[in-house]
Amino acid sequence: MLKKILIASAICCTIVPSFAQNDSTKKSSTTLTAYLDVYYRALLKNGGGSNNNFTSFTNTHNSFKLGMASIKVDQTLGKFTASLDLGIGKRADEFSYNDKDILTNIKGATIAYAVTDKLKITAGKFSTHIGYELLDATSNRNYSMSYGFSYGPFFHTGFKADIALGGKTALMVGLVDPTDYTSFNSKPKYIIAQISSASKNDKLKGYLNYLKGDITTQYNLVVVASLTNKVSTAFDASINQQKFGTRGSSWSSKAFYINYDISEKLGLTLREDFFSDRTISPIGLGSINATTLSGKIKINKITMIPEVRIDRGITPLFNTKTGTATNASTFLVAAIYAF
Repeated sequence: MLKKILIASAICCTIVPSFAQNDSTKKSSTTLTAYLDVYYRALLKNGGGSNNNFTSFTNTHNSFKLGMASIKVDQTLGKFTASLDLGIGKRADEFSYNDKDILTNIKGATIAYAVTDKLKITAGKFSTHIGYELLDATSNRNYSMSYGFSYGPFFHTGFKADIALGGKTALMVGLVDPTDYTSFNSKPKYIIAQISSASKNDKLKGYLNYLKGDITTQYNLVVVASLTNKVSTAFDASINQQKFGTRGSSWSSKAFYINYDISEKLGLTLREDFFSDRTISPIGLGSINATTLSGKIKINKITMIPEVRIDRGITPLFNTKTGTATNASTFLVAAIYAF
């Protein structure tokens, strides 16, 4: 497996130079980033096991696990940029759950061309624009994931255009295969779009996101605000509507985040997460709420994230070993090494 990934990385590094074999005046730059994360998770109550979890990546109990080993190669040559993002571990497997073999390890693979300074075209497999949280543990303040992230989408395969509209405002539009498929041999395509803007000092940012497919429509709003040099907040809300013939279903999610950085090496994040199946839905969770308190402790290149989480379902979702309905109280500690 490692040999296959190294070969794929080498291929990525050679994609862009092939565009300019006859032009020695163009300079190329290559950036390599990588990280490794591991975690331990346990139920604080007399829980019934790992099935007391309905979000992504941390469905384990009393076990040490590899979250993901990740390596990303970006190369720029003139107006072209090629990126290959690879991962091994639980996060990569669940992220590319529709793929098989080495495709499971490809988190992203894109080629982009800057047509002008206001228009960029990107093609390939790329993470979704919807939502506040991201796949990589290095990009989130909480280690466990919200319900809104977990019920998607995760990624898209197709192409998109990023258009600068002036000032801090931008537009993204794209045409992609059905969500979370690297390859889909069928006619239905999905439309994706985003309008984003920010204040002049970037202390307030907003993203209005859209997804439209043959049976699915999703609206998403993300707002991020920096209140002081130590306190920041975020809000992430989605409405997903699905139609199956004459039947319809929908779900909605809302998540609130408060980040407090005591210092550059020490911080706290509180997430309040709400999820609801408003009508009959394949997810079948009803209404659920999760409160997550995470710490951030930086020691050189290592970031430790201790985390306490309580999940509550209006209908019985979590059980003790004896089958008694209960809330799910869990403790998790993760270590992330970035290099």
